[in-house]
Amino acid sequence: MQGIDVDPAAHNRAAWDRYVREGNEWSRPVSAEDVERARRGDWSIVLIGREPVDRSWLPTDLTGKDLLCLASGGGQQGPILAAAGARVTVFDNSPGQLGQDRMVAARDGLELRTVLGDMRDLSAFGDAEFDVVFHPVSNLFVPDLAQVWDECFRVLRPGGTLLAGFLNPDVYLFDNEALDERGELIVVHKLPYSDVTHYSAEERAAKFGADAALEYSHTLTAQIGGQLAAGFVLTGFTEAPHQSNASALYMSNYFSTLAVKPG
Repeated sequence: MQGIDVDPAAHNRAAWDRYVREGNEWSRPVSAEDVERARRGDWSIVLIGREPVDRSWLPTDLTGKDLLCLASGGGQQGPILAAAGARVTVFDNSPGQLGQDRMVAARDGLELRTVLGDMRDLSAFGDAEFDVVFHPVSNLFVPDLAQVWDECFRVLRPGGTLLAGFLNPDVYLFDNEALDERGELIVVHKLPYSDVTHYSAEERAAKFGADAALEYSHTLTAQIGGQLAAGFVLTGFTEAPHQSNASALYMSNYFSTLAVKPG
C-alpha cells in the first residue's frame, strides 16, 4: 500500500485552496443577478453535474429552514439557498471555498454562516440542528464514508432530508490519460480505487501533479448502503452524465439520492 501516511483532509484543503485561486468551475461564485432572482423565487442549484436539482426534493418554502450545505463551499449553492429564504450554514474543508461564500454574502447582503472542517466530523453542530443537508458531489475526497452518513443523520431533525450527489464508481476503472487526451476507455484499475493506493507519490505527481486533490472511489454499498445503515430511508434517486468526461457517452457518471430521517 502506498501513501498511507498522507492526511487526505490536509492535502485536499491545500489543493482546493489552490483551485480557488485558479478559478476552478466549482469555485466561481454566483452573480448578484442570480442572487436577486433567487430572492424573487426564480432559482436553481446543482447537486450532480450541471443538472438543476429537482425542486420537489427541497421544501416548497425554504423560509426559516435550517439548511447545511455540506462540503459545498465555492459561493454557489449556499448563497442561492440563503437568498431563497433558508438559514444557511456552509461547511467546507477549504478556507478558500468558504471565502467565496462570504464574499457573495457581503456583496449581496445575505445572512450566511461558514464553518471550516472535515465532512466526516460535524461535531461543530448539535444533534437535530438542521432541516436539510445538501451534499453535492464531494465525498470522493475522503477515504471513508460511514462517518459522513452517521453525522448527517445525527445533525438532521426527525423528518429532515439529505440530498447527496456522488460519482459512479465505475468512472475510476479507466486510464485517465487515455480518457482525457484521446477519449479512449481503457480499463486499468481494480475497484475500489484510491490515488494513494494505486500510485506512489512519484507516480501521482507525474500523472496529476503533486498538489492535485486526492480522490477515492466508493462502492455503491458504501454510498447507498451506508445511508441505509445510518438510519435513512431513501425516497429518491437520479443520475446524470459528466459534463466533460468522455465516458459519459456510454454511462451515467453521477448519481444522487434523496433520503429522509424517520420522524
